[in-house]
Amino acid sequence: MALDRSLVGRIGTPDAPRQLFASTPAQRVALARRQFFEEGVRPSGLVGEAVIQSWMRCSRTHADRQRIVPFDPVTPSRLHATLARNRQLLEAARQELGQMEHALAGTDCRVILTDREGVVVHVTQHPAAAHQPVLRKTARVGVNIAEHIVGTTAPGIVASTGQACTVDGAEHYFDLLCHMQCAAAPIRDVTGQLAGVLDLTVEARRFGFDAASMVSLYATTIENRLLQAQSRDHLILRFQASPTLLGTPLEALAGIAPDGTIAWLNNAGARLLGRLPEAADERDVEFLLGHDLASLLRLGRREAAQPLRLASGLGVWVQAQLKGGADGADFRHAVAMPGEAAPLAIERHDAMPAAQASEHADGDEAAPHEQTTLREHSRKLIEETLAAHGGNVSQAARQLRVSRGTLYRRLRGWRDEAAAVADARD
Repeated sequence: MALDRSLVGRIGTPDAPRQLFASTPAQRVALARRQFFEEGVRPSGLVGEAVIQSWMRCSRTHADRQRIVPFDPVTPSRLHATLARNRQLLEAARQELGQMEHALAGTDCRVILTDREGVVVHVTQHPAAAHQPVLRKTARVGVNIAEHIVGTTAPGIVASTGQACTVDGAEHYFDLLCHMQCAAAPIRDVTGQLAGVLDLTVEARRFGFDAASMVSLYATTIENRLLQAQSRDHLILRFQASPTLLGTPLEALAGIAPDGTIAWLNNAGARLLGRLPEAADERDVEFLLGHDLASLLRLGRREAAQPLRLASGLGVWVQAQLKGGADGADFRHAVAMPGEAAPLAIERHDAMPAAQASEHADGDEAAPHEQTTLREHSRKLIEETLAAHGGNVSQAARQLRVSRGTLYRRLRGWRDEAAAVADARD
């Protein structure tokens, strides 16, 4: 189709027709800003949805996009309290922050770690260069770079949404930040809440590498360290389909509580198990993993990874580490370790140590009677506890300090025995 000759002379002039299409990233962002801020149109497809949502939030609190953004640090007292509150996060991140700074030493990138509220708790040690005036103000411990203060940035979006993102150039809300590029990823704690944000930022140039992948990799490693550091009373499981992935950022992690439930999963663990259910009753280790707590505890006595078949049928390699006290007392109250007395006389009889089993096999005539008495006592105790709680297995398990899976196995076993006796009589 021929171009209208009347338009040829007007191209590039103030009265030229509005550009409808964009071919470069800068043109797409410029078009998106015009549509959003001047025309009130959602620029879907021109910039990411996370950026659009951030613009919407910022529009409600920042009317003037041309104003100077304040980068004043928080008060010394608040800074001291912030660093003290995030000591565990900083400790978990120390090794990875050092590795990142070493890897990026030849670039102008800055590594920034903020707490959950957006306050900078760590920044690359060497100062920003003279051609990075904005970074010289922002890259300081104590500066608050939350979205409600500095507008749209990658760490601000992550702190608001909990989702990793990248913000490039004019995607920043304030004009002052239009020469910045940043990529950030979340770091979560054992409760699943945001613990901090890891960010890479550069000014007056582009990254020159996949910053989003790099920051995500290191944020995952820091998160894994933090999860384990916060799990002093958990059995930590490392598992993956390949043993070579154990000990890497791709390993799946799970924290098992003394009551036999899964307290937390990292992202890789949630993907392998489907997800971590919201309901506590569905977090039983036998329900999700296909193995009881006693079996998983025994894995902790072996240094090498062991093959394990999950409840879903997936085969994985597992390593276990008990993070409680040195004597593992918390878990012995819940499930007896091999060779020790069973809690409340309801632990599995197959956990009996080999030496004790040998003694019974060598002619201890009291053993069958003792085992029968133990089983009778176990059944009576369980039945009375279930009756006291109206048949609620979860409540009974908590009172008996065992997992729900243990009680379900007992109940199934008695039901099968009753059925076998009935069949024999018929």
